[in-house]
Amino acid sequence: MDVQRKKIGIVDTTLRDAHQCLWATRMKTAHMLPVAEAMDKAGFAQIDLVAPIQFDVSVRYLKEDPWERVRLMRSKVQNTPLRFLVRSKNLMTFDTLPDDILELWVERAVANGFRIVGAFDGLNDVENILASTRVAKRLGVTTFGALSYSLSPVHTDELYVKTARELVQSKAIDGIMLKDAAGLLTIDRIRTLVPAIKRVIGDMPLEIHSHCLTGLAPLVYLEAVKCGADILHTSIAPLANGAAQPATQSVARNLRLMGYDVPIDDLTVDHVGEHFRRIAEAEGKPVGEVLEYDAFHYQHQMPGGMLSNFKSQLAEAGLSDRFDQLLEEVARVREELGYPIMITPFAQLVGTQAVLNVVHGERYRVVPNEIKKYALGYYGKLLAPVAPDVLDRIVENGSKQIALKPVAPEPAVAALRKKYPSASDDERLLRYMFAGSQVDDMLREKGSTTYEYQHEHSIVALLKHLSQRPKIGRVHISHGDFQLNIVGS
Repeated sequence: MDVQRKKIGIVDTTLRDAHQCLWATRMKTAHMLPVAEAMDKAGFAQIDLVAPIQFDVSVRYLKEDPWERVRLMRSKVQNTPLRFLVRSKNLMTFDTLPDDILELWVERAVANGFRIVGAFDGLNDVENILASTRVAKRLGVTTFGALSYSLSPVHTDELYVKTARELVQSKAIDGIMLKDAAGLLTIDRIRTLVPAIKRVIGDMPLEIHSHCLTGLAPLVYLEAVKCGADILHTSIAPLANGAAQPATQSVARNLRLMGYDVPIDDLTVDHVGEHFRRIAEAEGKPVGEVLEYDAFHYQHQMPGGMLSNFKSQLAEAGLSDRFDQLLEEVARVREELGYPIMITPFAQLVGTQAVLNVVHGERYRVVPNEIKKYALGYYGKLLAPVAPDVLDRIVENGSKQIALKPVAPEPAVAALRKKYPSASDDERLLRYMFAGSQVDDMLREKGSTTYEYQHEHSIVALLKHLSQRPKIGRVHISHGDFQLNIVGS
């Protein structure tokens, strides 16, 4: 194909994965709405808006209705498809959901305005991926299946080709996404992997999604396009780089210099970037910075946030001096468990078991329920068997209430509708996923939630603050040639 004529699509991740990586998923609906219409006109192939963690944080911490966010965004984004990412068959939990609950999630996602639905699985279990894409396909929306990338003896090009072929043969997906959540892809690997996948998926689009944790992702993206990739996932600086995706601005510029067509409106993208820069400045939120190459990251493959959590856990136990031992234990546990990919939920499972092994001084003396369920196949088909001696310890020391053979969860939608007869299915799903009073707390505070965001000059904000004080003596403000004196009465 003539490189001069090839168009490269851009999936925007600013509103989903970028703030998940840089702002701990704390972007509010009010932050999004002022630039929603601009982003709709920017030329993106898709806008990535929601994965399960966005629902979780919205309800538990932001006290916002996540379904309302979707509807408000859909009202402003009229032309660009909004994208919904499903995590295997467990969404926000570690346990496998009943099939009818997962099906209702997908149905409500489409009903609320999503036109792109895809799924990933930390074991690359094809049936776990297709569980949601089959439903979405039946509902008439575009679907994709993700190949979750990792490094291990079992994560070979042959594995990814086999998985891609099975997804294509299912007729339940319209595209393939190579999902590199830990930012592990290298230029050498992309040169073999992308052509191999493209040979089995043909004209079906191949998306590349990576993170800048090792500093290589921007170069990997350019090489992926040269090797045949069709779509790249980027975020708008300053919500780019760091643990997030490469910056839309620089990726588009570099691709154009290489002769590709990137139909992005640069001025609109810059406008959106300035909006988020001002929010970050006003609210003290971090922005992405370009990271140096980090070879050590390839050894432990742990998400950045987990490293700080482990340091804190060891400090509380008085074991701070054993941090390096913990990282070694993480790698050892992962190998013994058959090399699960270090993404949710398996990164948390491997990390927790490693901490328990180090803290208790006896390996697998304490075994969380999730580790036993993983080893017994509750979460899907393992890519490699658990080491026999480790499996014996997991079975012996794990909860005796966990059956040795996985038991499919019972259907739950009918009982859920009976329990909450006056609620909508949207609300019922939230109540199913969140225990206790979390949904009630969100609904109670929802009435005071504002979806308007106004940028204020710092001086205006200061004057508003001063006006609320009961008594003022004298205030002098100067900035360049500007001077203001306020004398209280």
